[in-house]
Amino acid sequence: MKHSPAPPRYLTVAVDIAKRITKGELKEGQKMFGRSILASQYEVSPETIRRALGLLAEMEVVTVKPQSGTIVGSSENAEQYVSYYEKDLEVREAYEHICDILHQYDSLNEEMMKTVDRLVDRRRSQIAVHAPLPNYEIPISEESTLVGKSIGEIKFWGRTGGTIVGIRRGSDIIVSPGPYEQFSANDVMIIVGSPSAVEKATRLAEQKQPLSME
Repeated sequence: MKHSPAPPRYLTVAVDIAKRITKGELKEGQKMFGRSILASQYEVSPETIRRALGLLAEMEVVTVKPQSGTIVGSSENAEQYVSYYEKDLEVREAYEHICDILHQYDSLNEEMMKTVDRLVDRRRSQIAVHAPLPNYEIPISEESTLVGKSIGEIKFWGRTGGTIVGIRRGSDIIVSPGPYEQFSANDVMIIVGSPSAVEKATRLAEQKQPLSME
């Protein structure tokens, strides 16, 4: 799984200071150390400390006074800020997980299409063979539940065990259609597979009830 880049250092410093306030290590009304000392404690630059304190000031966790330094503000606001940060982190991690799943899905689709392409190329190269790989044509009526749905959406191979190598649409033939190709009324599926796969595909094309996507 790919991980998102680490949060900016000033952000993690701000969260740590807020946590110290919620724990009572830094008390409300207490004057904090100057930027140089904080920079040394966190092993960052004074500019990073300035940005961290500025962020906390915006959230009313601390108050930055030009002549007096930084004063600890509300511990309640500090707690809210920490909670917000942790929830935001969960959202970002969930987003990364979804992206990783989609990446895997795209990789599987790409591998499937390569396999289908090899199958089609093999069939073309064996066209003169005594017993070439048979294909079957299955019409899709206007009432078919497949109309408007894509090959990937209905999980065709998982449902039938057959492979769609083409779709005849009017006078055109879509060769090796991808998983996002949607069926239209009066399309004709061209599939390869066992007699059992053909039978399942035919029943699927003739189905008129809403199709379960599970």
